[in-house]
Amino acid sequence: MKIRTRFAPSPTGFMHVGNLRTALYEYLTARHDGGTFVLRIEDTDQERFVEGATQVIYDTLKLAGLSHDEGPDVGGDYGPYVQSERLGLYKPYAEQLVKNGKAYRCFCTKERLEKLRSEAPEGTVTGYDRHCRNLSEEEIAKNLADGIPYVIRQKMPEDGVTTYRDLVYGDISFPNADLDDQILLKTDGFPTYNFANVIDDHTMGITHVVRGSEYLSSTPKYNLLYEAFGWEIPTYIHLPLIMGKSTDENGKEIVSKLSKRHGSTGFMDLVAEGYLPEAIINYIALLGWAPDSTKEIFTLKELEEEFDINRISKSPSVFDYDKLTWVNSEHIKAMSFDDFLAHAKPFYDKAGIREDSYALLDELLKPRITRFNEIEEKLAFVREYGDFDLSLFEHKKSKSTLDTSKAMLEPALAIIETADWNREALGAAMTKLAEDNGVKNSVVMWPVRVAAAGVAVTPGGCSEVLLLLGRDESVRRIKAALKRL
Repeated sequence: MKIRTRFAPSPTGFMHVGNLRTALYEYLTARHDGGTFVLRIEDTDQERFVEGATQVIYDTLKLAGLSHDEGPDVGGDYGPYVQSERLGLYKPYAEQLVKNGKAYRCFCTKERLEKLRSEAPEGTVTGYDRHCRNLSEEEIAKNLADGIPYVIRQKMPEDGVTTYRDLVYGDISFPNADLDDQILLKTDGFPTYNFANVIDDHTMGITHVVRGSEYLSSTPKYNLLYEAFGWEIPTYIHLPLIMGKSTDENGKEIVSKLSKRHGSTGFMDLVAEGYLPEAIINYIALLGWAPDSTKEIFTLKELEEEFDINRISKSPSVFDYDKLTWVNSEHIKAMSFDDFLAHAKPFYDKAGIREDSYALLDELLKPRITRFNEIEEKLAFVREYGDFDLSLFEHKKSKSTLDTSKAMLEPALAIIETADWNREALGAAMTKLAEDNGVKNSVVMWPVRVAAAGVAVTPGGCSEVLLLLGRDESVRRIKAALKRL
């Protein structure tokens, strides 16, 4: 049997980390075994529909590298792939269940249902009381003739248990008495999420359903629908919760379901913060799944090969921004020169970096940054230079003072004005200057770097800073610093 999975998001906003992990695991489940990955847009909840959200879904999947084989934008043999375009499909199936005694028409008004809820004992959850479940054929015919609006409800068994097998959580059982006679078709003819979900999965030939563990309790209802139609039940893979860390007013760490209060939880938000899409995907893959090794850094292609459903954990995972940042830095380190440049160039251009400095910056920045937007701050000294605090010249470890800085900057200026303009020549000249004056190299190189950059921390040492600035700008800044000293 060829595996067919589907990602079926609702266009109700941004792509949450949890939604993206579901899409990723569905994608990997299919790709690992040469199966088919389907995109279906579930837009029947018109109250929550957000304009433009469907495009966000397309953009997110494309940027994440999760290419679908079938979907609204690429077509396929099982379309339409947008639920609102399939509306004519659902009512005949609902009517079939009514005819077979597996569902019934419910004529209860909204007022009656609200009264049921309001009169329920405090703290209890009251489901529908099945008032219309056993109406006579005459009552039903009269209500229909009178044009009374109705919904179609699923007729749940009133005793026994429904058991199903999940590949992550094992055998799951629910007492049938706890299952509400859920609505399948609303008065406006729109299907409910649960009903449309089952019809669409079956008619699209979905073999493996991957979704969050919050659907564990809904699955018996789905399975009873499959059984009512005499259809084969798909394989279920329910995923553990993703949790977030926060602290209370006393500084105590609290772990709770991941939400916006824990920071950015949307894929596009994380990308905007400087995280690479491939690093986000790599990290999210590890939130609930573990490889059969200690390896943690994966390309998407490697994940396709390594992914094994049997290694999905049932324990909740914690979204750790520090770990995501580390994963991101490892992906940056593994980049080719051209890939790194493509991401870094907008920041180079903003700082005014010359093309002949690209190779030097590849060496300096690639091992040191965790996100690309850190480059702007690290190179700010190239573009900005002003009256920095002269106390920067004083450095205990480097044995640098205002007096030694002035004494070393004067001969260093002559070197900068005349030396061959390359890393080796500049470094050798500064080292010789220190030897000639009987001081440590840092007594020369610290003040030169501070005078040239105007900051204490730079990506690289004295020679690298000079090369990034160029000879003319370096000379101008050293003169300005000497004058202030």
